[in-house]
Amino acid sequence: MNIHEYQAKTILSKYGVAVPRGAVAFNPAEAEKAAKDMGGNLWVVKAQIHAGGRGKAGGVKLAKSVDEVKQLTKEMLGMTLVTHQTGPEGKEVKRVYIEEGSDIGSELYLSMVVDRETSRITFMASSEGGMDIEEVAHKTPEKIITVSVDPAAGIQPWHARVLGKGIGIPSELAKEFSQFIFGIYRAFVETDTSQIEINPLVITKGGKLVALDAKFNFDENSLYRHPDIVELRDEDEEDPLEREASKYGLSYVKMDGNIGCMVNGAGLAMSTMDIIKLYGGEPANFLDVGGGANKEKVTAAFKLILSDPSVKGILVNIFGGIMRCDIIAEGVIGAAKEVNLSVPLVVRLAGTNVELGKKMLSNSGLAIIPADDLADAAEKIVSAVKNKEAA
Repeated sequence: MNIHEYQAKTILSKYGVAVPRGAVAFNPAEAEKAAKDMGGNLWVVKAQIHAGGRGKAGGVKLAKSVDEVKQLTKEMLGMTLVTHQTGPEGKEVKRVYIEEGSDIGSELYLSMVVDRETSRITFMASSEGGMDIEEVAHKTPEKIITVSVDPAAGIQPWHARVLGKGIGIPSELAKEFSQFIFGIYRAFVETDTSQIEINPLVITKGGKLVALDAKFNFDENSLYRHPDIVELRDEDEEDPLEREASKYGLSYVKMDGNIGCMVNGAGLAMSTMDIIKLYGGEPANFLDVGGGANKEKVTAAFKLILSDPSVKGILVNIFGGIMRCDIIAEGVIGAAKEVNLSVPLVVRLAGTNVELGKKMLSNSGLAIIPADDLADAAEKIVSAVKNKEAA
């Protein structure tokens, strides 16, 4: 789950991390009031969407008067920002963040992620702040410093010293930087975050460390422990199909292809998408119904796939262990009849009650194409979709 920049900064400030003063605004009048309340002679108007690259897309503007704050807010609200993270469809701006201007001396990069290879929380830092970290990694990988934290020992002062030296923190800011590192580490652990990114982390000309931007991703499996964080969810920023999937506990990610996939197990789902591409097709989604899905969940998953207008064919690939093949068959049949299935459907079943499941599909009266194995299934659905499009 993602949250907006202003929400991320609110969390950081609770852990003693310095952030600029700011306020969210949903209309020009609120923006004007926020600027007046803050005072000063320079403000930043920031579009609030769940995507990076806002500045390059025109979503971050400087204002030198309260009237300019109001005018920029009026122009920004309702606009569609297209960045490298939004896709070509972009995202509509429905709220802005009015923030006091900062006297920037230098820009740094700092983030925290869970490193799956080491099973440790890892800091990534660079002296090249304000840039896409992917670009830094590609052009000057030696400028990226990584430091992992042993979960048994936890965060230690030496972590901050290594990071600070690696990105050129002045000695007079070493203590402040250490407090900064300890603060974001506590925020990461205590809120069950999967990623925190501060880009840029700035050193002001007055010699202060400030998180000028902030991005949080949360582990959705832990949200039951954080009802306060769940309240920060902005459903308008989520794909409608992915939002619907979450209601049924389905793991769903929309993609750009035209072959819908329903699979049980994340690894099997990724393999299914790979083999579809191998046979010349493009997957329309990642969808994992899980190992213990019931008929209602399977029906919901099937209807979810069909609600995507780009889907021109469906591949159901189930290996029945805990999940019984007859349950899958029952859900598929029920959903197909309910929505009047009009696209090719290939089903590959293996495992528990596979013969019963195949028999149910065969006797359903539906135009279901059976497959013997995954390669056979991929070949058949790609061919069926191409034939339908050519007809």
